[in-house]
Amino acid sequence: MNRDLSLYIHIPLCNSLCDYCDFYSIDINGLKRKGRKVKTQSTQSEYFNIFLDSLIRDIYNQVERFNVSNIPTVYIGGGTPSVLGTDIKVLFDALKFLPAFNSVEFTVEANPESLTEEFLAVCKEGGVTRISLGVQTFHEPSRSSVKRTGDASMIKKSLSLANKYFPGALSVDIITGLPFHTNKIVKEDINKLLDYEVAHVSVYSLTVEKETPLYKKIKTGLLSLSNIDAADTLWLNARDMLIDKGFEHYEVSNFAKKGKQCLHNIRYWRMSGWMGAGPSASGTIIDFEKGTARRLTYKPDVEAYIRQRTGDRGQGSKDQIAISNEQLLKEVLLMGYRYCYGPDPMWGVERYIPKTLEKWKGRGIMLFLNSFLMEAFEELEKAR
Repeated sequence: MNRDLSLYIHIPLCNSLCDYCDFYSIDINGLKRKGRKVKTQSTQSEYFNIFLDSLIRDIYNQVERFNVSNIPTVYIGGGTPSVLGTDIKVLFDALKFLPAFNSVEFTVEANPESLTEEFLAVCKEGGVTRISLGVQTFHEPSRSSVKRTGDASMIKKSLSLANKYFPGALSVDIITGLPFHTNKIVKEDINKLLDYEVAHVSVYSLTVEKETPLYKKIKTGLLSLSNIDAADTLWLNARDMLIDKGFEHYEVSNFAKKGKQCLHNIRYWRMSGWMGAGPSASGTIIDFEKGTARRLTYKPDVEAYIRQRTGDRGQGSKDQIAISNEQLLKEVLLMGYRYCYGPDPMWGVERYIPKTLEKWKGRGIMLFLNSFLMEAFEELEKAR
């Protein structure tokens, strides 16, 4: 069976690691290869190309294995893909040679400290249609408190550069509730962003994950955060500002100008199926006729991934599990109701949770998603 599958590529490399982040990534300043530290620009570039070669082999193997006839969207995230600089060109060139590569949307994430004009030019030439820039906040004390690299002037320069190469196709991430954040600071962050041609904004309320450096700082009293009510107010004020400025609140954390929604993420929220490539990446391969799915997840280990060079015939760095029908339906609910239009109608979830849907009609599911899902899961389990 020929398949449409989107493609997520994880680049687990950063210039430095932020205190709040629990995504798998490694600091390129501490890279080692065969027991020796990767120090110079030339040896770093060599390391990048070894990693990219493994990534390309993996993608080609998956396209063949899953008989993929069309890759409608590609998203390269991390980590920080822009740390690869112009070395990323080899990946773009390889994707172009895939007959299935017909992407209508091709996104690459970048951070201000590693965004250069040369990188953006290579992206443009490589078929990228959209840049997602990790801004988080302009507020210097908040940035330094969580070890976020770069300063406000660097962010402004990066926004200008990104607009130059991708006018009308710039997405930015911001975080509310960081240390020292106030309503005034969050308002200033959004106003500064909107001085540029930003088409899409993702707004995340800071979540303190266990085992992160930020968690340890808070636990030991080195830092403190606003209480939950104050943090919620910061996020809600950011939401209201963006809506007032003409952005549609189309997913729990995402806002877009008309026609500028992230098509790749919509495929996640509607459970349309995707491949995942790179250390810690996860893919979900769905058989729509049978209503079943498999999940393939790579271990968070870049060296194991590099050793795997020949896909499934290598060191076995990925796990594969079958997703039960009940779990699949729960994921359809979990992902689908993040989206303002709900799950894809093809899943027919309404027939499993009619009482919950009737109770929540007109109540704004996205804002109270956890409560809605608890009730929906309970009704689904009884129905099954």
